[in-house]
Amino acid sequence: MATPAEDQLLDGRTWAEFCDILKRSGQQILRPEAPSDPLTRAEGFRYLSRLLRIALEMHVEFADPAFPGFFSPSHETAKIGADNPDNLYRYARLDGNAAYRVRGQRGTVAYLSFGTQKGGYETDGRMTQTGFLDSNGLRVDADGSFELVLSAQPHDGNWLRMEPATNALVVRQTFLDRQAETPADLHIERIDAGERPAPLSADRLHGGLLRAAGFVEGTARLFADWAQGYGGHVNALPPADQAVCQAVGGDPNIFYYHACWALEDDEALVVEVDRVPACEFWNFQINNYWMESLDYRYHDICLNKHRARLDAHGGVTVILSARDPGLPNWLETAGHRNGTMCWRWVGAAHPVHPRTRVVKLASLGETLGETPRETA
Repeated sequence: MATPAEDQLLDGRTWAEFCDILKRSGQQILRPEAPSDPLTRAEGFRYLSRLLRIALEMHVEFADPAFPGFFSPSHETAKIGADNPDNLYRYARLDGNAAYRVRGQRGTVAYLSFGTQKGGYETDGRMTQTGFLDSNGLRVDADGSFELVLSAQPHDGNWLRMEPATNALVVRQTFLDRQAETPADLHIERIDAGERPAPLSADRLHGGLLRAAGFVEGTARLFADWAQGYGGHVNALPPADQAVCQAVGGDPNIFYYHACWALEDDEALVVEVDRVPACEFWNFQINNYWMESLDYRYHDICLNKHRARLDAHGGVTVILSARDPGLPNWLETAGHRNGTMCWRWVGAAHPVHPRTRVVKLASLGETLGETPRETA
């Protein structure tokens, strides 16, 4: 006898509900406070299509926690919640009542972290940490290999805690210089898994499709809410609510700043830090209104610890503008008039809060006491 879920899948009601949720998700792009210019609207609807690609991998293609596999939940053409352009993200679905083994080669990437999580953007909008381990605590063999066990019960060696409600593993690999560093090579398996997964069932696809659609709507709503909240401090960069950042899956080693920016073509946003604190990593990135990093494949929209030029006192000044001012540490608006932005300190014991000001491009060199170089 068919289950109710099977009946809904077989007679088409599941597909209809899936499509209805996706259609309703479009209202997040049409919110009255969101910019309505053609670029922001086009990026918004593209954003929904990107969220759907992520959601189908998360809840359909890689959804079986008995046979998990890593996929990337944010990358060059699919982005969520101020995705870090300096990161390589990996994600795997888990069952908190099982146990898993991750094997790999450490590589040379500057920062590596593993976090187990529970919840999801498709349910309560939260992704709560249930266990965490970073590369500082990871035991690695002389040849660069390591093994990490994920389980509810403590385990000798590298161990990552889970709870019964744990349903995901998120891996962050953070590069100082992508061209020079080798990412970790990772493989995951359930320790007591069978030889092969069962064939796809109607019941399983029913649940996966509805969770995927819910993920699109929930994620779009969550970060549209965030962007709306930043409207109260445009072109400023105050500390974010760190508890809120952690509740949606942030790395506990990171101190975050989030805000909106808006500039005319003849203006520049100047972001200054008097002295960069000791830390493993830092970066500053520019996003569109939907909190997607701008296209870092073709535009300089992110500056990090490796690329930045510091001043004689160990401070840094970053400039955001539509045109190259001929000064160091310039980031592009990449055709945008407004958007969001994010600053991160990773592993800083004492974060230093950035200051911001808007300056006319014509007087930028004089204001900063620097002579611009010639630009094309």
